[in-house]
Amino acid sequence: MKRTWFILAALLVTLGLLSACAPVAAPAGAPAPEAAPTEAAAPEVAPIPEASPKGGLRVSSSGYEGDLNLWVLGYTPGNQFANPFDLAVAQFEADNPGINVEIIGYPPNQEGFTSLVTAVQSGRGVDIFRLPSDVLPQLVQDGLVAPIDDFLTEEDKADIYPNVLDVTRIGGDGKAYAWPLWVVPMGMYVNLDVLEQAGVEPPAKDWTWDDFVEVAKATTTTRADGSQGYGFAGFIDPGVINTWGLFLNEGPTVRPFSEDLSTFTFDTPEAAAALQRFADLALVHKVTPPDFGALLDADVKGGFTNGTYAMVADATGFAPQLLASGTNFDIWPIPSYNGNQVTSGAVGVIAVAASDDQTKLQAAMDLGRYLTSAEVQEDVPPSENAKTGFYLAPGARQSVQTAPPLDKFVPFLPTMWSPPIMAEWSEIRQLIHPALQNIIFGQTDPATAMSEIAPEINEILAERGQ
Repeated sequence: MKRTWFILAALLVTLGLLSACAPVAAPAGAPAPEAAPTEAAAPEVAPIPEASPKGGLRVSSSGYEGDLNLWVLGYTPGNQFANPFDLAVAQFEADNPGINVEIIGYPPNQEGFTSLVTAVQSGRGVDIFRLPSDVLPQLVQDGLVAPIDDFLTEEDKADIYPNVLDVTRIGGDGKAYAWPLWVVPMGMYVNLDVLEQAGVEPPAKDWTWDDFVEVAKATTTTRADGSQGYGFAGFIDPGVINTWGLFLNEGPTVRPFSEDLSTFTFDTPEAAAALQRFADLALVHKVTPPDFGALLDADVKGGFTNGTYAMVADATGFAPQLLASGTNFDIWPIPSYNGNQVTSGAVGVIAVAASDDQTKLQAAMDLGRYLTSAEVQEDVPPSENAKTGFYLAPGARQSVQTAPPLDKFVPFLPTMWSPPIMAEWSEIRQLIHPALQNIIFGQTDPATAMSEIAPEINEILAERGQ
């Protein structure tokens, strides 16, 4: 097994995408961004214990011998997210001694997604890949992903939640185009040590927007060492919706599209009020860092871990890192507003690249089944190398048990909004992102920002319906 991490940022130049995803400049006269929180040194890559064959669905029925390239979102060799994949792959290789799995990690941002898509389009170096569901439609449309229907066993069909499997039926032919891995709702991470140092009692879990703002204000302080702490931060990028629940909670009509996906609806008065309320965290309440809206994911996570930020909205994958670092934290739902409870989220999937090599294709499908199963949980339990075990958070299969602390996200599922799985979402979010940044920076008001992009987005939706 080989392990690799890289970012092919140069590919953005090749594809002409730099201008589309470049951050919007901060407004004139804005405070200079503070230095990013210091990141911890890269962890040493721990040796993977030798595994013994166990049988079961771990054994590929393909008879394939050779390499399988597995791309994993957010994987960096040695970190607590990577170790569970390393251990799972080691077990799969033990049960299939003729197969060598090479893990390639890529980052959870636009550069990383572009790297993956370009590699799949080249037809080389990718056999199976973990990706956000909204990246999948274009690959399906281009015939680059193999449907899993012919590889689903009766046990699979009985075990996978039907509504979750239906999410992957996006090709217009009724076929499922990925192995559902997990459902990922966002939660509000709260640094309990920061609250204690500020003399703030943790709020009730059924908290409201006003409760959230009150805590954020109370934890935006100058600390004993003279450094500035902030009540809230979040990662805002074209590739993520981590913070969206904080304005979607305005009401059920505050969504980017109408229910039939025919009309852009962030240009309504209700959406404008929601977006202004969100931006006011920075512009009025001043509970966010000066560079809020342009922070990198590492800045957000590092700032929470070192106590610079009291609260951050993030997905399940952050929890194992916090456990590994010894951070004293808990997870709250996104606060409600006027009784409206919602969180943003997504369905994580593992897709298999289309291939004329049926033997290799079967092997990749067998690996996909294993990595979404209860057996992988059995093989990678919580340990020093993998604090939460192989986390399927929450899983797409009824047989999967969600380990603490990821089980805290399970109650958020009934109120989770996920972007529609459509090929045009990637293009549309590239238009929404700079408008959202401009609102946060106070460069424009929400009604103007969203009305300016509405015609182009409505044209995209109209063309989609033809």
